[in-house]
Amino acid sequence: MAIRSVAEAIAWQAEHAENSGAPGTARVVRALLAVMESDTATGRRIAGWQGLTLEDAMPLRIAGGLHALHLAGEKRRLGDVYSGRITDQAQVDAIVVEAVQTFDCKLLPWLDHPPQTNEAGRSANIMAALLWLSAQGAGPTFVLNEIGASAGINTMLGRFSFDLGGVSAGAATSSIHIVPEWRGAPPPDAAVTIVSAKGSDIAPIDLRDPVRATMLRAYIWPEAKARMARLDAAIAMAREAPPDLVQQDAGAFVEAMLAEPAHNGVTRVLFHTVMWQYLPETTRAAITSAMEAAGAAATRDAPLAWIMSETNRETFRQECRVRHWPDGEDWVKLTESHPHGTWVEWVAD
Repeated sequence: MAIRSVAEAIAWQAEHAENSGAPGTARVVRALLAVMESDTATGRRIAGWQGLTLEDAMPLRIAGGLHALHLAGEKRRLGDVYSGRITDQAQVDAIVVEAVQTFDCKLLPWLDHPPQTNEAGRSANIMAALLWLSAQGAGPTFVLNEIGASAGINTMLGRFSFDLGGVSAGAATSSIHIVPEWRGAPPPDAAVTIVSAKGSDIAPIDLRDPVRATMLRAYIWPEAKARMARLDAAIAMAREAPPDLVQQDAGAFVEAMLAEPAHNGVTRVLFHTVMWQYLPETTRAAITSAMEAAGAAATRDAPLAWIMSETNRETFRQECRVRHWPDGEDWVKLTESHPHGTWVEWVAD
């Protein structure tokens, strides 16, 4: 989908939020069109945004800053928008513009970095893919490697419990229970053992840091109460034992992962959720080339797999696809899902 202007990027992001069950957030995002016309540094920077507006997720950057004001009690009228008590777009525009005028200096830095949208609910797609891989013979023992891991919430998915259409997986006694509304056939009821999991990010977040945890809360859309509860549970889990995260470029991380010796009986897995769009084309090409080269050398005793769960910009759905070597080199679409894992539909044959 081609986005030709900042205004189109704002409109797309607002529609995406609305389709994802966050109408208040959608109205706040649409109000950025009015912010662009305001005499503020934030408005001028939004209006003059250069480059890949959709890939940059610029509207979600400032939406996170506005939610942070609400969470801190500094702009209480935003709560009326998020709760649906105020729905008139002109009123929302006025509230958001006033917030930007009042907190211009505080909001401006939120535009410096892409949003960190770690969401445990997305792990349902990854676990479903592992179940499928295991049933295909590429398992049941896995080593997981995540790029764009952010705070490493999904890096910890081996410590979650899952009920995926009646198929149970993961740690039965976990404090994080992933039970999406399941549509279609269930995934294969197969064994999955995760022996290790490592994540990378160019700017990893320590869930144990209260300031950073507050920032993550700000990026969660306020309508998503269940997401906030999962985040709090993940923070508590990380305090007990943090995820294994490294600060590293995605391309370099994949190169290092593939340089490690393969072990018989273990499937090496690269996975990512809603991050591929943020990578430069050159990095995407390098990762693809490296995975295909490593796949050509994979064996049935030491398979390789790639799981991606990324946004279809036309449907606003997440699509989980898998490649695995040596037996299944083509991409296979397994699921379509709500962006935050509220529901998952199995679409594979």
